[in-house]
Amino acid sequence: MVSMQFEHDLKDAIRTIPDYPKPGIMFRDITTLLGNARAFRRAVDELVQPWAGMKIDKVAGIEARGFILGGAVAHLEYGLDEMEMHEDAAEKGDRVILVDDLIATGGTAEGAVKLLRQLGAQVLAACFIIDLPDLGGAAKLRKLDVPVRTLISFEGH
Repeated sequence: MVSMQFEHDLKDAIRTIPDYPKPGIMFRDITTLLGNARAFRRAVDELVQPWAGMKIDKVAGIEARGFILGGAVAHLEYGLDEMEMHEDAAEKGDRVILVDDLIATGGTAEGAVKLLRQLGAQVLAACFIIDLPDLGGAAKLRKLDVPVRTLISFEGH
C-alpha cells in the first residue's frame, strides 16, 4: 500500500485530458509523470516493491508506455485487437512481471498473460501505475490468478 501523500502527489503528476479519444472519456496521460524525474523514479520503485529481492527473469512491458516503464523497472534490477510477441521473448519457467501504465478493461493485459503462459512463463504479477476499477481489468487478471499491483485509481473511465 502506498502512502496517502504519495498517492496525492502521483495523481498531481498525471494529466487528465477530458473527452479524449472520444467524448466521455477522461484520458489519464502519464507523459507529465515521465517528465518529473523524482516522481517517475518513486513510481517505478513503488510499482514493483512487493517483488524486490525475488528472482525475476523478465519484465514484460505492454506497448507503448509499458515499454518505458518496463525498461525502468528492469534497470532497477528487481530482479489494435491483436498482440504479438517474439517466440523467444520468454522461455519455459521464466519468472515474469508484466508492467504497463494503466489497467482499464484488462483485455490487453489478459492477452499478454495468456501469451506469456503459452510460452511457458510464470507471470508473477501485473503492475500498473493507474487503475480504472470501474472497468474491471484488475479483477479480470486476479481471476487468472495473477496478483495485481496498482499505485492509484481513478473512478469512471
